[in-house]
Amino acid sequence: MIHLTDNPLLLLPTTFAVMWVSTWVGAWLRIHWQGLSETMREDYGVTFGATLTLLGLIIGFTFSMATTRYDQRKNYEEEEANAIGTEYVRVDLLPGNAGASIQSLLVQYTDLRVQFYRAATPGDVERINKQSAALQTQLWQAVATSAKTAPTTNTWLAASGMNDVLNSQGYTQASWWNRIPTAAWSLMFAIAIVSHVLFGYGQHRKTSFLSLVLPLLVAISFFLIADIDSPRGGIIRVQPKNLEALAQQLRPR
Repeated sequence: MIHLTDNPLLLLPTTFAVMWVSTWVGAWLRIHWQGLSETMREDYGVTFGATLTLLGLIIGFTFSMATTRYDQRKNYEEEEANAIGTEYVRVDLLPGNAGASIQSLLVQYTDLRVQFYRAATPGDVERINKQSAALQTQLWQAVATSAKTAPTTNTWLAASGMNDVLNSQGYTQASWWNRIPTAAWSLMFAIAIVSHVLFGYGQHRKTSFLSLVLPLLVAISFFLIADIDSPRGGIIRVQPKNLEALAQQLRPR
């Protein structure tokens, strides 16, 4: 389930196939087990309608979870760019050449943060994270050294700003890990399968063209949710526009 939700393009045909097979299972049960009598159709209609309603509610709730997490990732990208830009200005207050060296490191760090958003493979992400962690250590040591050497209000501001830079990266990483729980996906799939079995069971004809409509719509819904929820595997991704603009601004001319 986790691998499928990380690959929305694979999830789409897989979900469609599962739902379509579930519809045929329902049709097979109607033919080989017991069909719907006229007295049973009213109860069946209530049950089927309630199941579809529950499925719609679960899909809507899960879609809301996905969009909330997507918006959170966008907000943290903006906050991260603001934190780096603010610290770039603050380190000018440090004595000596410390400010210039830290600014050079911040330029490299900004480029790495842009690469983090653009990375597509786990290997690239691991490499970027290691380089970012090393740069974070250098940045903090440089600011801490200045703060210890000259403990003034200016060095305190620079240290506080660097703390914001480091924290913003942690918040960003946490938001990328914050995905829709597997339990929510499992529940949604289970309700969808039951809905399609009931759908096929209530059909008058086994080969009805309408048997493709509901599986297709549900598959597209699942695809959209997974695409928004997946930071790297989907088509809809957070673009590091603020970080790119900041990197362009900080780059020497």
